[in-house]
Amino acid sequence: MKQLVVDILQNFTSEIIEENMIEVPAYAHLGDYALPCFSFAKKQRKSPHVIAEELATRLKDENIENAKAVNGYVNIFMKRVPFTNSVLSSIHTEGVQYGSSYHGAGDIVTIDMSSPNIAKPFSMGHLRSTVIGNSIALLLEKSGYKPFKINHLGDWGTQFGKLLVAYHLWGDKKKVEKAPIQTLLELYIRFHKEAEIDETLNDKGRAAFKSLEDGEPSALALWEWFRTESLKEFQKIYDLLGVTFDSYQGEAFYNDKMDPIVDELQQKKLLIESDGALVVDVGENVPPCLIKKSDGATLYATRDITAAFHRKKSYHFTKSLYVVGNEQSLHFSQLKIVLNKMGLEWSEAIQHIPFGLILKNGKKLSTRKGKIILLEEVLNEAIQLAEKTIEEKNPQLKNKKEVAKEVGVGAIIFSDLKQHRKHDIEFDIKKMLQTEGETGPYIQYTYARACSILRKAQEVETFLVKEVNDYEWEVIKSLQQFPSITQRAASEYDPSLIAKYALDLSQVFNSFYGNVQILKDPTHLPYRLAIVQSVVTVLGESLRLLGMKAPSEM
Repeated sequence: MKQLVVDILQNFTSEIIEENMIEVPAYAHLGDYALPCFSFAKKQRKSPHVIAEELATRLKDENIENAKAVNGYVNIFMKRVPFTNSVLSSIHTEGVQYGSSYHGAGDIVTIDMSSPNIAKPFSMGHLRSTVIGNSIALLLEKSGYKPFKINHLGDWGTQFGKLLVAYHLWGDKKKVEKAPIQTLLELYIRFHKEAEIDETLNDKGRAAFKSLEDGEPSALALWEWFRTESLKEFQKIYDLLGVTFDSYQGEAFYNDKMDPIVDELQQKKLLIESDGALVVDVGENVPPCLIKKSDGATLYATRDITAAFHRKKSYHFTKSLYVVGNEQSLHFSQLKIVLNKMGLEWSEAIQHIPFGLILKNGKKLSTRKGKIILLEEVLNEAIQLAEKTIEEKNPQLKNKKEVAKEVGVGAIIFSDLKQHRKHDIEFDIKKMLQTEGETGPYIQYTYARACSILRKAQEVETFLVKEVNDYEWEVIKSLQQFPSITQRAASEYDPSLIAKYALDLSQVFNSFYGNVQILKDPTHLPYRLAIVQSVVTVLGESLRLLGMKAPSEM
């Protein structure tokens, strides 16, 4: 609707009107939309009040009921009936495609996301990368792109040499098979404790990793087993979250692909020797990018440069996104600068999508020695709490376990996505599961409530809008905003816009539900059911874009 307002206003002024200039007044009596005229004053050499008065007087259009000048603003009141007909007809015709666009024109966008470390617990930070990346992929798909989700596993490094030694000394195959992550982590922690007493263990760890790098069959077989068992554990989490990937190519995949990249850097005279190591100078305000250590070992940056080359060659991406924490901002700045210095135009397509920490009582949530917080346990606790609430409030509900899973997991996903990804978030599982307030269960409950109304009535094929009351109008205005919100969320890689929108739509729908007798007034029944059906369509699609399920009963 904002874009339509822009188009109308543009016919009555020489000023350039942008969609982001149009405001929604805080109170309904001030209109549906407002244009502030303060930015026009200098050019026109008039006061904003005079500009607003003149524009409001000229503003005549079949879609506008009235326009008033108030304190330098043009307050615009839309004609409700034609707008309502237009919005409901669009949703009725397009269904779940409402809000879709072809802006991406089928272009491929690679998304580096999740990326847990093999043989270590799936951390809360990796949860953030997983759910943010998944939602961004769904938003890009809605905008006509082809997302390609890459799980760039942390499956290589000197820690694996230590793990090989620890397993040979104290490992138990059955224990690893029963609880891979916990058992391998315990071995890793024990190695470090023992190495404080026996320093030769570190030498053995380095030697074991060298044998792994050299492709020694028994070392490689053990590493592959650790990787396979870890992935089985990670898959349980991905299944709970409903997340899939197009590739699991991790760090190890690039082991035999880095030398040509280092050679190219050398040929282009970009490598500089620094204390025996090889670096690329990336500018005055940025530390040099370390490519090779003095012992010849390659690093994180070398692998990411190689991965970028491989992904461009394999997938021909238009954009390449890295959903990785804020703390890696410097690394991705260096990556982009190095690719640019190599003369690669597509370096501009590389984009870091940063996010903040998960906090517990204001402190960073992390895995500690002796106290391991496993994400799978957190998800299962959320599901159990949701199941307990269902037992208390609706014990007759069918598929209680399935609904509890959808609500519990959805609560954790929503608590992450409702705030802008760059912000740190406070982890409080009980608050997440409340059915009131800014929570996932509140939106899911609203969706289920709307579905319940439709189950009590016959399906609507045709409807006629004769008048629109204030409660209905607020729902219509919210429904109309969905396409522009979706496009903005995709272009800004910001799922929180969808989360906030879903909350707003839920709130205005619940106000409509509480103040309008939807099923008891036969005169307005078809039209009001069309509103409810539209809310089901749009709210369900909003939940899907967040990576959440939409239970029809709760």
